[in-house]
Amino acid sequence: MPPLRTALLQSSGRLGDTADNLKALEEAATRAAQAGAGLLVTSEMFLTGYALEIEDIGRLAEPADGMSARAIGEIARRHGVAVLYGYPERDGEAVYNAAQLIGPDGERLASYRKTHLFGCFEQAAFTPGDTLVVQADLYGLRIGIMICYDVEFPENVRAHALAGTDLLLVPTAQMHPFQFVAEQLVPVRAFENQMYIAYVNRTGPEGEFEFVGLSCLASPDGVNRTRAGRGEELVFGEADPELLRASRETNPYLRDRRPGLYASLV
Repeated sequence: MPPLRTALLQSSGRLGDTADNLKALEEAATRAAQAGAGLLVTSEMFLTGYALEIEDIGRLAEPADGMSARAIGEIARRHGVAVLYGYPERDGEAVYNAAQLIGPDGERLASYRKTHLFGCFEQAAFTPGDTLVVQADLYGLRIGIMICYDVEFPENVRAHALAGTDLLLVPTAQMHPFQFVAEQLVPVRAFENQMYIAYVNRTGPEGEFEFVGLSCLASPDGVNRTRAGRGEELVFGEADPELLRASRETNPYLRDRRPGLYASLV
């Protein structure tokens, strides 16, 4: 099975302008396909922007099968590239900080709702999701999804490791002064859980936030296979099933666990 070339779109898009952000996604999908990528991953809340007023989040939120999902399905199908995008999802009266995976045929494969909401802003704006592990099979790999703050909880990523996730997609809105998460924590999570992690950030000032960029594709040997800078950028990395297999054979973390000792953690 060949490596999966993965495109990481480090961008904040245009705040509150879904139509413009869909155009940016189309442009990125074009470039990703031309570069031989099979998967394009965007940042957290890419579809609408992150630093919105709460009433604007509610106004811009869409159902998982809404107009933007259909438009992104057409983008994915037209370019033959799977797309993972962040957006506010409406389900009845509830609004979730969500991410959805669209296959290269334009079909919806998986939708995830952020389970761990960061800070007063998110806790006021969103309902927390209640499904920890969401996966889909794509290109022979088991793809998992979580969002930003979720990856900072070791229990979350370990749950994905135990469920067989090979490549974990993490759209994020990582802000100053927490850049150590992108620089240090994410590669360690990939190593200790023996998986690839695509961590895709926003960039620059937005409302009261300053996003730090530094998107990366971390591999199970703890190495960053690609790393963005601080500005808007489309970077590429390879998720190699053969490296993953070899790393899992030599790394004993998951085999040497003693779950019977861990009852106090829950």
